[in-house]
Amino acid sequence: MITAQTRLVALIGHPVSGSLSPQMQNAAFAARGLDWAYVALDVEPEDFEHVVQGLAAAGFAGANVTTPHKRAAAALSENELESVNTLVFEEGRTVGHSTDTAVLSGLPAERPVILGDGGAAAAFRADLPQARAFARRGDWPPDVGGADLVVNATSERDDVLVELGPSHTLVDLPYPETATGAAARAAGATVVTGLEVLVAQGAAAFELWTGIPAPVEAMRSALGLSA
Repeated sequence: MITAQTRLVALIGHPVSGSLSPQMQNAAFAARGLDWAYVALDVEPEDFEHVVQGLAAAGFAGANVTTPHKRAAAALSENELESVNTLVFEEGRTVGHSTDTAVLSGLPAERPVILGDGGAAAAFRADLPQARAFARRGDWPPDVGGADLVVNATSERDDVLVELGPSHTLVDLPYPETATGAAARAAGATVVTGLEVLVAQGAAAFELWTGIPAPVEAMRSALGLSA
């Protein structure tokens, strides 16, 4: 139940109807016994700045930002990032963070390849400056020869974008699993699904808002992932 004391966090995107973040983050707040709530807001690009200002003025603790607003969020917030997916409102300031790449911890990334040119792709390029990057509006088709890690940061669901094998790890950002992810898994590649990516970035965002450790197992359970 939301009361006058409940702290609020928003998801800002367009669209947001398919997002699993609300069920995951609300499960996390409940697991930690916090009187917090997470709500999804479908916001047109031309309204983004006004909505962010309104959330800050209304006392929201922060927000997640998803497509197509991540670059706009970076421009609005205090940071030097190209892409921001997490906002923290504190003492009149809007502080931006990127947690999109939290899933990279522990993954091989000596010879990465990134597919896509949106906000998530920009976040991965920032954390993997040695990566080769491919996008339909630039260098395409992608060449994954010699790669150990491939990040699919496109929105393409139905076409197989690259052929991978046992020597590859694929981070497949969309969920549920894409044709690229299914083909990679069948060929023996290691596949990190979009739900795993969601948990990793969501846990990092939770800790930025609340200042306490994220209940990762509760978040995984809320998405139907095994422990």
